[in-house]
Amino acid sequence: MASNVSLLGKVADEYSKIWELRDPRVEGWMFMSSPLPTFLICITYVFLVKFAGPKFMENRKPYEFRNLLIIYNFIQVLFSTWLFYETLMSGWLADYSFRCQPVDFSYRPKAIRLGMSGWFVGYSFRCQPVDYSDSPLSKSMTYACWWYYFSKFTEFFDTFFFVLRKKYQHVSVLHVIHHGIMPMSVWFGVRFTPGGHSTFFGLLNTFVHIIMYFYYMVAAMGPQYQKYIWWKKYLTTFQMVQFVCIFVHAFQLLFIDCDYPKVFCLWIGGHGVLFLFLFSDFYKKSYSSKRRALKARTENGKLASEYTNGHANGYANGHANGHANGHANGHANGHANGYTNGYANGSTIHMNGHAKSNGHVEKNGHLNGAANGFLAAAKFSFPCFLDGDALHSKIE
Repeated sequence: MASNVSLLGKVADEYSKIWELRDPRVEGWMFMSSPLPTFLICITYVFLVKFAGPKFMENRKPYEFRNLLIIYNFIQVLFSTWLFYETLMSGWLADYSFRCQPVDFSYRPKAIRLGMSGWFVGYSFRCQPVDYSDSPLSKSMTYACWWYYFSKFTEFFDTFFFVLRKKYQHVSVLHVIHHGIMPMSVWFGVRFTPGGHSTFFGLLNTFVHIIMYFYYMVAAMGPQYQKYIWWKKYLTTFQMVQFVCIFVHAFQLLFIDCDYPKVFCLWIGGHGVLFLFLFSDFYKKSYSSKRRALKARTENGKLASEYTNGHANGYANGHANGHANGHANGHANGHANGYTNGYANGSTIHMNGHAKSNGHVEKNGHLNGAANGFLAAAKFSFPCFLDGDALHSKIE
């Protein structure tokens, strides 16, 4: 018992040490006082979309939200566009470094505003520390980071709409993991490092979301607009390229000196690797299966085309000349009941399992002239000479 108390005490001490590293500029902002509210919201999201939602819809018809979906996705396009602009204007196109960008912890406006305060005004793609000052731009970066965190909650509605429309195939493990852990992950970034190197992740992600939600908006408009989103198949590839860029950009700080917490490089880069594998698996399952289905349909169509002359598995060519050479042209998958096997064995023609060597043999069946040679409601007769006996077959 004493050992357990000691362990809990050590955990509490470590938590206090880590908590001391938080950014004081976001103190008092919504959900920033503790990770617990964000964690509970994420757990509630998973419960709603995997259990409560499907149970609620169990005996209900799918809801139609066409107009609502168009409006929702349009708002998400605008929201993502604004976040992307703010991220750029906060430094990435000005004084932010793509190699190492520390956090600006100041209260300068540039540090608070994400777009005009960084990537548009000098952020480095190699090393960009966090600006913790109180400058206007630093504060702008911080605000933009918080709004990016908030956007992860609005994206929950993607899944809610899937559930209410009974599109459960879209509520995959990948989808739920992706949406379920992002708010929690971004919370740590906003609480401890709102700015600097990690904002490159948000920069790319908001750009991808502009394109993604634009696609969803057009798709919701109806079938007549599908021709404008022919590039759908490239969307998943685009997302995977995003994750590669994210983890490459994050992991570079493991090999160069930069005034930025390496634990966040591992955290963000790890997310990039995780999502890359999840999306790759989704891509292979979705598009590989579609290609196999398309190939099967193509092959089936080719076979059907070959059979349109009355072929039944490549045997009957519609001539039905009935000569005793064993090619009475009418094999139908080897079935003898109602179909002409057409074999001439010495002096008999086998039909329906019965052999008649004299007079007329009649058979009722269907020949479609395509894959199985049925010709509905039509009478077809042909002469057959075998040992001088005339055989007459009637196929209906």
